[in-house]
Amino acid sequence: MTHPVDVHVGKRVRHRRWLVGMTQQQLAECVGIKFQQIQKYETGANRISASRLWDIADALEVPVSFFFEGLDGGEAPTTTTVADSKSQVPADLMGDKEALDLVRSYYAIPETQRRRLFELARVLSDVA
Repeated sequence: MTHPVDVHVGKRVRHRRWLVGMTQQQLAECVGIKFQQIQKYETGANRISASRLWDIADALEVPVSFFFEGLDGGEAPTTTTVADSKSQVPADLMGDKEALDLVRSYYAIPETQRRRLFELARVLSDVA
């Protein structure tokens, strides 16, 4: 049975890997293991040893503590209500692949157009 901490750390590995645009194969090559092992780490099926976590943190350019952020000892809710709207937002927004893809696409837009898009999104969310 998987331990909640292993699942959390695995999700954080996947989150950071997606954020930097790295594939499981690329991360595995950086760390010196097979990509299937990265898959097992990301699902929490296998625990990550301290030395391997150190290598993964180095490859993903984050401190080891990054993988434990958001871990408070209790079960985190899967969704949380945004205070000024009725929409549901995932508690781990940056762990959501669609959200990460949206953020990457957003920052690929030139800054002047990006500001306009931001204002449009703000107006649309106020209307909804």
